[in-house]
Amino acid sequence: MGDDADARLCAVAALARAMAAAHTASPLPRGDPRSLPHRALAHAAARGALEALGGSFAAVSRWERGRGRLRVLANAGELAGGEERFPDDESYPVHDFPEITEFLHEEWARCGEPPAWVETLDGPPSGRIAALRRRGRGSCVVAPLVLHGRAWGELYVARGVGEPVFAPGDARFATVLAALVASGLAQDEHLEEVRRLAFTDPLTGLANRRAVDSGLDEALELHRSEGTVVSLAICDLNGLKRVNDEQGHEAGDRLLERFSSVLSLSAALLPGALAGRLGGDEFCLLAVGPTADEVVRAADELCRRAAELELGEGVACGIVSTGDPVGEIRTARRLFRLADAAQYRAKAARSPKPVVAGRDGGPDDPVVHLADAPAAPPPGERRRIRRLSG
Repeated sequence: MGDDADARLCAVAALARAMAAAHTASPLPRGDPRSLPHRALAHAAARGALEALGGSFAAVSRWERGRGRLRVLANAGELAGGEERFPDDESYPVHDFPEITEFLHEEWARCGEPPAWVETLDGPPSGRIAALRRRGRGSCVVAPLVLHGRAWGELYVARGVGEPVFAPGDARFATVLAALVASGLAQDEHLEEVRRLAFTDPLTGLANRRAVDSGLDEALELHRSEGTVVSLAICDLNGLKRVNDEQGHEAGDRLLERFSSVLSLSAALLPGALAGRLGGDEFCLLAVGPTADEVVRAADELCRRAAELELGEGVACGIVSTGDPVGEIRTARRLFRLADAAQYRAKAARSPKPVVAGRDGGPDDPVVHLADAPAAPPPGERRRIRRLSG
């Protein structure tokens, strides 16, 4: 009995360490399935519970209330056909598992943490029993995950056919593990919110300059290693000062919010694009993968929609793409300078369409000359070009 208790205590400590490591791990590159919210922690939790309960398979799932589905975040152990470590879309309707929406609320309202339970092939027919048979498993223990007094999801551990079935003591231990996992998830949600606030413009909800800089670094690494096309559009919202002066800053904020919605719609035309606010009346659109022509078409649509806004006076938009003849682009600084110079030309000409670096003479394009000029620009040019020169 003592050895079993010691082993379980060690298992709890190992699970806590694994989740702590998931919290403190270096950020994963965009596109890594573990970089999605809670995935890394869910996988650490599933692996830890698998070891702690002596299972052959484990999973952590989240209840998506808006969709009425239980979505699997991570699987661990011996996978059956169709299962993946980090599934893109493995989810199940919650009406197949009514305890997640009905039974549990009643139980934890009276007793605190909801207890885990065991299901075996000998139990009454249910969605879980059918899933056990379908995947060649003989028993499972299901532990609800509760955050802030509400059902968040579940921890699920199974054993194969022919292995010892889970006992009531395993269910009690799974309840302890679930409470530990829920604590880790609560911390993960807090950290996710902190990260979201750190990389989000509070007024518009778009990416902020920090997020754009980070996205540019990743994008240019892909460009250098794989030749991926990277495009950057910089937009200056015309007429914001006039709106602020004549109608007040509340009206100016409305203009910023409405333009941010237009920018977001344009970003939706470009798979994986990032729409951001650089500050003040300056916005940007970062596209990784789409061709330069696709980005220009999206920017054309952006300019058209911006001109139709009730407030403001449209937008001045400049674009640079590694798919155009602008010379070598190795750094974010040069990409910004080229896009900024194109935006300046659009502003000066009051162009209703975007100005695209490199499309008026390639390397001899005036935009390219302006961006690459070693001296300070002439008086009256944009302050950002002055800041980036030298």
